[in-house]
Amino acid sequence: MAEAIRQSGYVFLPGHEVTRLLDPAGEALAGAPWKEFVASWNDLRPDAHMADGGRYRLRRHAVFGAAQGEPLLRGPHQPHYQTLHNNPLNGGHERWFEPVEPGIAEGAPLSRLLSGARAVFELAGAAAPRWHVEMHQFRIEARPNAAGKPTPEGMHRDGVDFVLVTLIGRENVAGGVTGIRVDGRGSSPPGETSFTLENPLDTVLLDDRRVWHGVTPVVPIDPSRPGHRDVLVLTFAQRAPHRE
Repeated sequence: MAEAIRQSGYVFLPGHEVTRLLDPAGEALAGAPWKEFVASWNDLRPDAHMADGGRYRLRRHAVFGAAQGEPLLRGPHQPHYQTLHNNPLNGGHERWFEPVEPGIAEGAPLSRLLSGARAVFELAGAAAPRWHVEMHQFRIEARPNAAGKPTPEGMHRDGVDFVLVTLIGRENVAGGVTGIRVDGRGSSPPGETSFTLENPLDTVLLDDRRVWHGVTPVVPIDPSRPGHRDVLVLTFAQRAPHRE
């Protein structure tokens, strides 16, 4: 995985490969721990900071940190911040979201994904003197006559070093195609590709310094009922974001 990120800027893994590599014993990413983790997406809160006026995004947020060689520990609740350069729609100010519930933040599924992603990213780049990691639980709702936008800012970079995106689930939605554009700094030439996270634990890990990424809107398959797309996003930065 680390070599693929060094060469191409990103790697896509189907869910069964994520389980095999990060949880071979099936103790965290299966059974009761995984079901509890997935169920927590039913208790997210509306994002009140959408500059487009949309009400299609629900989320919770948490921050973790660790010095080199030390375990990642949850820090005090704090706002999420992106510059306008990285997020021209919603950036430029501190955004406070409801915190991730303690049982979810301390549970085995998140622990396994955090530690696995950290190991890959440290092999793909340099081990950070200190990691600043943000956890985002997202639900994008799709209603009849109202598409949900996973990335309303369009193709973007998050302004961090590395990103993990894991699909938690999809319900009655079409669309949600992930687009990747690599800027060419590295072993591979510039290029674009796309794929769809369709099954639980389908995951993409990417070098945010090199890779632009975005996701197309989701719409209900059956227009008589709503749908949604649930994802976990983990961003890894070697320092906290600079406020402008």
